[in-house]
Amino acid sequence: MSLSSLTLDSNPRFAVGGPYHRRYPPLHHPRSFVSCSAKRPAVSASLSVAADSAATESLGRIGSLSQVSGVLGCQWGDEGKGKLVDILAQHFDIVARCQGGANAGHTIYNSEGKKFALHLVPSGILNEDTTCVIGNGVVVHLPGLFKEIDGLESNGVSCKGRILVSDRAHLLFDFHQEVDGLRESELAKSFIGTTKRGIGPAYSSKVIRNGIRVGDLRHMDTLPQKLDLLLSDAAARFQGFKYTPEMLREEVEAYKRYADRLEPYITDTVHFINDSISQKKKVLVEGGQATMLDIDFGTYPFVTSSSPSAGGICTGLGIAPSVVGDLIGVVKAYTTRVGSGPFPTENLGTGGDLLRLAGQEFGTTTGRPRRCGWLDIVALKFSCQINGFASLNLTKLDVLSDLNEIQLGVAYKRSDGTPVKSFPGDLRLLEELHVSTVL
Repeated sequence: MSLSSLTLDSNPRFAVGGPYHRRYPPLHHPRSFVSCSAKRPAVSASLSVAADSAATESLGRIGSLSQVSGVLGCQWGDEGKGKLVDILAQHFDIVARCQGGANAGHTIYNSEGKKFALHLVPSGILNEDTTCVIGNGVVVHLPGLFKEIDGLESNGVSCKGRILVSDRAHLLFDFHQEVDGLRESELAKSFIGTTKRGIGPAYSSKVIRNGIRVGDLRHMDTLPQKLDLLLSDAAARFQGFKYTPEMLREEVEAYKRYADRLEPYITDTVHFINDSISQKKKVLVEGGQATMLDIDFGTYPFVTSSSPSAGGICTGLGIAPSVVGDLIGVVKAYTTRVGSGPFPTENLGTGGDLLRLAGQEFGTTTGRPRRCGWLDIVALKFSCQINGFASLNLTKLDVLSDLNEIQLGVAYKRSDGTPVKSFPGDLRLLEELHVSTVL
């Protein structure tokens, strides 16, 4: 099967053992398309030899990744990016987040099988030799960040000196979360379906230039005036938001405490990363959300407020496009989506329920059940065009093992049968088009 620049091999590769089996199933060659069937294949006597060979081959591929590489989602998020980042981080000096905020939930496990649900801290934190960077493009909710750090350290994961927060990153306040909920209520039936973590309002503050950055916490003499401007703006915009002088005092006092605790983490990460690159250190960028939620290329307005595609790497970390090398697109063997918005291959019947239960498709951040459907090749091809992936990492193939029938969405058509050649930006067309599938 060949789709323009997207080509999938027909040779399955297995790696049952190997160095990554300590926490996760093995890493398959990202460009492999593994044949699947409702019937489980018989295990041959030579499987262990093949596994050793595949594991060695996987190590070679990982070692050959570019000095600056990235892991990005191809669909609407929840593809398993954090798991891959955790595996790859063993071969990189730095793992960096470049966009988004606590709306990106990544689940990883340590060597004892302990589960960690991270939202702000990069997934490389379990690898003790890795430095984790929260870049300038991220919006940071400090209470949430400290909660993650406390949870990691209480489970024996050292964070001291290993987490760097950009002084240019914008702060996300509790009232941003309140405003997020008010905004959703205001939209009524056309609500976006956000995580209500305040991401959109925080980015709005950034764009209209009344936001507060991490570096501003070093100047507490001006913080009350800046907070007053932010809170007054929210009160003027939303009738349900009640702003009082007491609220301002409480916020200022809280952020005085936060500033003291955060100080050891605050770093000029633009200088740090570029200096590290000049020293030949390896940098792995961990994308949050996914391409089909991109503010420009996603199903607008049902999108996130940042750029989880390749372009967000440069703007979110302050590095030149010329230094960015291999990008790995993570794609689930089926498709899921959280919240509202077009979903061309959604399965609203029992098939969708089976996928949800078998794949445990419930949000890391919200706990909401995810909408489920078949793999959308049209959307995947579009994602590959936008990002220029060097390889694809196919995840959750095992979820399909017990299904009698597996479908792929391979083409879009208008209601009159006219082909739609690419993933459209027209929301009405997306809602009305028909999907051609193959078994």
